[in-house]
Amino acid sequence: MKNNYGFSRRGPDRVAEELANVLTGKASFEFKALFDVVHANLKSRNAASGGEEMLRLRAYEKLQNLVTAGVVKKTGREYQGIPKGLASFLATAAEFNAKFAETAAQRKTATAASAA
Repeated sequence: MKNNYGFSRRGPDRVAEELANVLTGKASFEFKALFDVVHANLKSRNAASGGEEMLRLRAYEKLQNLVTAGVVKKTGREYQGIPKGLASFLATAAEFNAKFAETAAQRKTATAASAA
């Protein structure tokens, strides 16, 4: 029997999704202003955990990954979303979230069935 001790059940990436949601508008943001909006949105959804500094580092890393992927354009110190890239990213994220929720529901019913 093989045991899996790694992080095989990754949940949805709320930080990257919130970055993409904020950048869907036509405005461009410097990182500090962008982080303030993302942090406030995550706190209002009770999805900000791990402390503000750790969240800032994770958000910066996710933002740089979005720039590298061509979803966000960086001009100087300002970031602006590319509409076509953001739409594709958000569609993929929604698909992943639906699949994750389905798998979680199956696990929950399997656990309940085995406990009974």
